[in-house]
Amino acid sequence: MDYFVDSFFAALRLIFQFDPEVYRIVWTSLEISLTATVCAALLAVPAGVWSASIEFKGKRLLRRSLNALMAMPTVMIGLIFYGLFSRRGPLGELALLYTPTAVIIGEAVLIFPLIINLSMTAVESADPRLLPTLRSLGASPAQQFGLVLSETRLALLVAVAAGFGRAIGEVGTAMMLGGNIQGLTRTMTTAIALETSKGEFELGLALGMMLLLVAFSVNWLLQSADRSVG
Repeated sequence: MDYFVDSFFAALRLIFQFDPEVYRIVWTSLEISLTATVCAALLAVPAGVWSASIEFKGKRLLRRSLNALMAMPTVMIGLIFYGLFSRRGPLGELALLYTPTAVIIGEAVLIFPLIINLSMTAVESADPRLLPTLRSLGASPAQQFGLVLSETRLALLVAVAAGFGRAIGEVGTAMMLGGNIQGLTRTMTTAIALETSKGEFELGLALGMMLLLVAFSVNWLLQSADRSVG
């Protein structure tokens, strides 16, 4: 018990004394995860809104495929892109392996099915009269798209936040594609795994606290947005 208590207070000291290593890792995590989330959301949100707004053959198959992809182990994403980005892989000449770009690509692909699926759910859960009313009023497809985005903006924001949460908490893809390189690709999750295995429990605990702080902050921002809309 004393070991855990001592480690807990040592972790707090690292945080409140602004230990450079801790905050360098936190910044790297935020930079990679936010970039991956933005890249995925720019494609997934419009695709989700469009897919939910129209009826087409294969829509049910699309939802089933997205559900299957959401359940795919993260290490599989890392394995696939490792093969693509390795020196002997088809994209080896780009020299992306063990770079932040590789981790961003891997995380963006990982969270893409989640964001598009939740975006479709957000539109389908909106007022069922919304789209028929817009069509009856003669709204163009672009106008319909913009108004649906406006009406479901909070639910879509939740979808994007869920994608960010999965990205920043991801370890398999980040470890395989980033290599856990200090100052370059070492994220909070990969650093926690490394430092704990080395016996540096205090640093791992400090990073775990920062990871929880980020998660709680995102949740607080979403609740604040919900209250402001309400």
